[in-house]
Amino acid sequence: MSKDERELAELVKGSGISSIGVVAWRDLDDPEAGGSELHADEILKRWAAAGLNIESRTSRVPSRSQRVERNGYQVNRQGGRYLIFPSVVFRGLISRRSHRPDAVVEIWNGMPFLTPLWHHGRRLVLIHHVHGEMWQMTLPGLLGRIGWLIEHRLAPPFYRRTVISTLSKSSRMEIEEYMRLRRVEVVPPGISPSFCPGGVRSESPMVVAVGRLAPVKRFDLLIKYFAEVREAVPSATFVLIGEGHLRTDLEDLIQHYEAKEWITLVGRVSDSELVDLYRKAWLVTSVSLREGWGMSLTEAAACGTPSVATDIAGHRDAVMDGVSGILVDEEHVARTMIEVLNDAQRLSQLRSGALKYAETLTWDSAALKLFRLLCNSR
Repeated sequence: MSKDERELAELVKGSGISSIGVVAWRDLDDPEAGGSELHADEILKRWAAAGLNIESRTSRVPSRSQRVERNGYQVNRQGGRYLIFPSVVFRGLISRRSHRPDAVVEIWNGMPFLTPLWHHGRRLVLIHHVHGEMWQMTLPGLLGRIGWLIEHRLAPPFYRRTVISTLSKSSRMEIEEYMRLRRVEVVPPGISPSFCPGGVRSESPMVVAVGRLAPVKRFDLLIKYFAEVREAVPSATFVLIGEGHLRTDLEDLIQHYEAKEWITLVGRVSDSELVDLYRKAWLVTSVSLREGWGMSLTEAAACGTPSVATDIAGHRDAVMDGVSGILVDEEHVARTMIEVLNDAQRLSQLRSGALKYAETLTWDSAALKLFRLLCNSR
């Protein structure tokens, strides 16, 4: 047991908190689950191991049970993809005080659950990043404008007195600027110990990208950049890892570039397969438009693989620019990958820097810091 685990167990004993209700949009089993759902699982399983009774309520997952136990905590999946939000608010408003948990954690992923209206005890809100222009990318037209209005203008006033946690300093700046919230604390995520150096590096240059196949990740743009890199580095290969509704479009784009022999699009992979791909890769990359952190970048770093990524909030904390990877404007991504892949000395320096930076990030520390925020939330 680590020092942080022991401290968390002691803190739980003296906190007066025995039960926690968590409300979140998606569950880890959801086909479109990503970094937010992974983050929740890593934190909740550590809280459960410390003795807390936890129930997480999320939207339904097709072909999956409504209730499931995962890593010591309960998951209750009710409500559709969008109905989950009003249903949680309604249930919170009508539930008896005696039936409510000691504390509530809200994971605000674009659309809020308005916990300040229905829970007046200890409460913590996790916001990984501001969605901003993502609304129009996922819900074009009126619905997107309504989503933006709720996130930026209508909901924030209810949260003025609520403790907010986010993953990075750059995300905190955006939350303060665009949502005008001030009680924002930064708690970086951790990296699972399974992500570590080992294996055999690919003999030829290999670049990996991981994420949901959703518009915000901009894999279509990345495929275009891969084609540019391939022209300059003819032996390079590329692997895209993820699931999502854009899969068919991306397969068509790969066919358009006649790139099936050197761009591989795979679905979800096991943790061991993902570790193996990170270890084989020369670089990991992301051209995402919005990120709260950039989990794939630090996971790869823990395997000794540096990154080339867009210079956005979230990435600025997941990557130590010039040390564990390189941050650039999107139009320079392809050129920078080419330069790094062709520079063995620089690549070696970045690999060493990636390992050193990754060592500073642990889930035990994140779980302790977040529970401490919850304890002090009133």
